Amino acid sequence: MESQGKRFRQRLKTEPFLFTGGVYSPLDAQIAERVGLTSVYLSGYSMALANGWPDMGFLTQTEVTRTAHMVASAVSIPVIADADDGYGNALSTIRTVQEYVKTGVAGIHLEDQRFPKRCGHIAGKTIVPLEEAVGKYRAAIDTRNRLDPDFVIIARTDAYGAVGGSLEEAVRRGRAYADAGVDLVWCELSSAAREPAIAFARAMRESHPGLPLAFNYSSSFRWHADPAPLTFEELGALGYRYIFITLFAAHAGTFAVWNAMEELVRDREQAQWRLEKTKVGHPTESHHVMARVAHFQELERRYVPGTAERIRASAGYDDHRPH
Repeated sequence: MESQGKRFRQRLKTEPFLFTGGVYSPLDAQIAERVGLTSVYLSGYSMALANGWPDMGFLTQTEVTRTAHMVASAVSIPVIADADDGYGNALSTIRTVQEYVKTGVAGIHLEDQRFPKRCGHIAGKTIVPLEEAVGKYRAAIDTRNRLDPDFVIIARTDAYGAVGGSLEEAVRRGRAYADAGVDLVWCELSSAAREPAIAFARAMRESHPGLPLAFNYSSSFRWHADPAPLTFEELGALGYRYIFITLFAAHAGTFAVWNAMEELVRDREQAQWRLEKTKVGHPTESHHVMARVAHFQELERRYVPGTAERIRASAGYDDHRPH
């Protein structure tokens, strides 16, 4: 069976650029696949938020790899997962890569922040010395090469917005990480401004013209309010081959749930009636359909004796009859 890392690499080669929205659960990933996205980004901030925490290093490696395993198992498209800072030093990073390879994701990104890390857009972030960061990426790559050569390693530098950071330092680190052998480089930026994104891409292209770049079309920024926001096509032309809106599903989901719960408080049962009417004919109308109950009922019919008779003799959802 072809690995998801190999599939992701092939798509990077054959498409002008890949884009996707960040998810935090298997259901979000399945929806992304059903609507036509060809890869999924598993967002660390979204996973933290879904568990009631900010993205400030509170979730453990075992917690996030468990979620990654469930997400990767739920879809047939490549998943790129957030592996934070490797959850420690270079030796911790070795185990992080080992555990993520087991999950079935196509690859991960690792950042050069000092532990405990935080979202790249929360003030106060600091970065480790360059030599320490390079050691972690070398450890990640050696482990990847030993376990699954197709597994994708993305290096993220937070140097641009860190304490004492600069674009020049971000470029220096991006080049060093590329020399260490990572597959893509990502510079975490601090705003939707065009200039830093363009400058970083041009600098990387000068020294590493064939290296694909990753871009966080961050949900922290107000792209709609920028007078000239970067488009995916423009980013692709600059060399940003993998583009992801990190908290897309989390923003969409929290917005919808907040509004619906407010209506429930205000309108009681009418909120449920309204929700039902709104969803009539929509792909998400039936939670049974979204959960693929019919598929598993078919598996029951195939492998569990007496299933067909039990289904016919009982009330409930069955895709083979009107309901």
